[in-house]
Amino acid sequence: MTVVAAYLYRNGHRVREVSIDEKIESAEQKSEFAWIGIADPSEEEMSKLAANYDLHPLAVEDAIKANQLPKIDVYDDQLFVVARTAHLVDDHIDYGETAIFVGHSHIISVRHGSTRAHTTLREQLEKTPRFLMHGVDYVLHAILDFVVDGYLPLITDLEEEVLEMETKALNGMLGREEVNRIFTVRRELIRFQRILGPMGEVAQKLARLELPSIDAEVRIYFRDVQDHVRRTQARVDSLREVLTSVFELSTLLEQQQQGRITRQLAAWAAILAVPTAIAGIYGMNFENMPELTTRYGYFVIVVTIGVICLILYRRFRKLGWL
Repeated sequence: MTVVAAYLYRNGHRVREVSIDEKIESAEQKSEFAWIGIADPSEEEMSKLAANYDLHPLAVEDAIKANQLPKIDVYDDQLFVVARTAHLVDDHIDYGETAIFVGHSHIISVRHGSTRAHTTLREQLEKTPRFLMHGVDYVLHAILDFVVDGYLPLITDLEEEVLEMETKALNGMLGREEVNRIFTVRRELIRFQRILGPMGEVAQKLARLELPSIDAEVRIYFRDVQDHVRRTQARVDSLREVLTSVFELSTLLEQQQQGRITRQLAAWAAILAVPTAIAGIYGMNFENMPELTTRYGYFVIVVTIGVICLILYRRFRKLGWL
């Protein structure tokens, strides 16, 4: 296990460092609490935290397995919240998990697979004691807001990629590689929506329900997290619509190109049919054909073929077939 940071706070200020083997007694003041941040713990190490902070066994098991969708569980006077982190790696979305144990005098965050540590968040909160002194519920809001804000760079990068696809589709037909990428991004967005839905429900419950360790004056902050999730969902929906439009546009342009080629082939086939038909008539080798003895018959036929072909060519050009 990596203990990223573990400190005791009082009235919005850091007091001292605490150990995971140390048991922090419940404080009378809400502004006094322990904030412990760890990453990838083992079962034995989680057992120590469970014993010191009276964590529920089911919540501890979920925090170790790290295969949960976002959710919120209530165990007596404690909360167990699961959030999912997401970031773009190469051509796919990689997910992590942050499990959060919330009690009256402690908040423990357990990270799995997330590349964004809470160090920066902790430093920002320590610079604003008036917010940190609200207690564990405000820290919970800050962590969830930090996780949800991490979705924005992901969506922005995908939007830029999709806009490039749209531009390329307008300039010409997409290749097989680009079409495959459209379906890959669409599949990743569908999976991402499976995370956003439960995340929105978690924020909604924290904003509206009476839950342990969550005071009424802090609920409004969770509404802000809920709004961020909604905006992210709206951008994901718009992105999926744009992907569908890009694919339909590419298909339409390809059909138009095929239709144009078909018309060109039909026009040239009609032009070439004229000399083919006339030459076929005079190539039947019948003995009694009146034109065979005409002195200028050959030149007349050649000129006739040329005139007819020219008329057809100009006609097809006027129609836009050539």
